[in-house]
Amino acid sequence: MIHALHAVYRRELTAYFQTPLAYVFLAVFAFCAPAFAFHIGRFFDTNRADLAPMFDYLPWLFVVLMPALAMRAWAEERDRGTLEFLMALPIPLWASTGGKFLAAWSMAAFALLLTFPMWIAVNYLGAPDNAAIATGYLGAWLMAGGYLAVGQALSATTSNQVVAFVLGTGAAFLLTMAGLPFVLSSLGESAPAVVSEFVAGLSALEHYDAFRHGVIGLADLLYFVGLILVALTIAGILVAERRGGGR
Repeated sequence: MIHALHAVYRRELTAYFQTPLAYVFLAVFAFCAPAFAFHIGRFFDTNRADLAPMFDYLPWLFVVLMPALAMRAWAEERDRGTLEFLMALPIPLWASTGGKFLAAWSMAAFALLLTFPMWIAVNYLGAPDNAAIATGYLGAWLMAGGYLAVGQALSATTSNQVVAFVLGTGAAFLLTMAGLPFVLSSLGESAPAVVSEFVAGLSALEHYDAFRHGVIGLADLLYFVGLILVALTIAGILVAERRGGGR
């Protein structure tokens, strides 16, 4: 059934470029990622030849842009009435879910590739740790995948893309905020330590930080892979229920 997965993947990837969504998404990302690094992250003031200022702000960019990319996955199918047609095709549900996700994840990879000139620039300006930069990119791609999978699961709950976007942004924001010190400290005052540890473990930012610092930890890798698989499984279940119960 790999052919079915590939067919859905091509259909979805082509659909992105048949509308302004792909071009707007890539243009906004290509502008905002360097802007955050140079102006907010004060890239030149750090006197360091690395991409840490960009990696610091990528999660906050993902909070908005990944749900925008994921919102159409299932909401558009339901809104246009094409979900029933898609489900009637001899394509397993996992192939439809996986193909949609991989197409969106490829878009995220294209967006990250647009920042490649910055990697060339820091090598021109100094001698950065390129292995750490590559690890940072891997972490950013995995984080983007996690947010996309969650966004697509939430997209399966509604036929309104705006609602899907708001839900996805809210979920990504909570996953990002969960690991911030002030959130954990506020929980510690009124909740048991085990609760604070559980919330910290749910934080995408906490696991992303390891990659950002050049470390590929098994727990961090499993977190993002698990987040993607669980979210896509939930998306498949929701779509299957909608197929059985209608709109």
